[in-house]
Amino acid sequence: MDGSSGTPVGRRVVLGMAGLGALGVAVGAKLQGGVDRALGPVKDFVPAGGGFRYYSVVSSVKSRDERTYRLQVKGKVTNARTFTMADLAVLPQTNITKDFQCVTGWRVPDVAWSGVALPDLLKAVGADLTAKGVMITSFDGAYDESLTMEQALRPDVIVASSMLGGPVTHDHGGPVRLFVAPMYGYKSLKWLGGIEVTDKLTDGYWEKRGYDVDAWVGKSNGRDDEPTS
Repeated sequence: MDGSSGTPVGRRVVLGMAGLGALGVAVGAKLQGGVDRALGPVKDFVPAGGGFRYYSVVSSVKSRDERTYRLQVKGKVTNARTFTMADLAVLPQTNITKDFQCVTGWRVPDVAWSGVALPDLLKAVGADLTAKGVMITSFDGAYDESLTMEQALRPDVIVASSMLGGPVTHDHGGPVRLFVAPMYGYKSLKWLGGIEVTDKLTDGYWEKRGYDVDAWVGKSNGRDDEPTS
């Protein structure tokens, strides 16, 4: 998702919002206040093209382009680096087509992604594969996520610079975002700005608000969706 932390309340309220349909649904001030307290600063919940919905936990995100984009990779690595989009383009490229499943229930079938598989990026910086995991941060300044090292080394976890046959647009989290094929969309962090190899696993933004740490589609968060990978 692409105060009241540490409980399942946030997850239940978001699922309830999905049932309402769109941000324009009128709700009373008391109910709206409860939503605000449970979710924190979720700013957008509106339909977007191609069956996707657009989510952000901040009021706005400044755009970055091919010239200004940077991805910092650091932590338990032998060669910490800051990658430009040109740097990412010369690494091995991976193409993958998988459904995108949001924990709120909607699904977009057969989304084509391309970019650098996360294992290849970690190899390029000499990541310590005995580390506990990776912490992933958004350049929106607020959102973060984490994966275990075992999860991060899956070939279907992509640092994506292309989706649906073209560049990743700003609203979809571009110019570079994460796509974690077998997990719900909140793991597929938008506006990717940093990756840190760590010696401990830290809860991400939504885990702190009640979502499952292991976000396998159909096997977590109380849902039984068909797997995506």
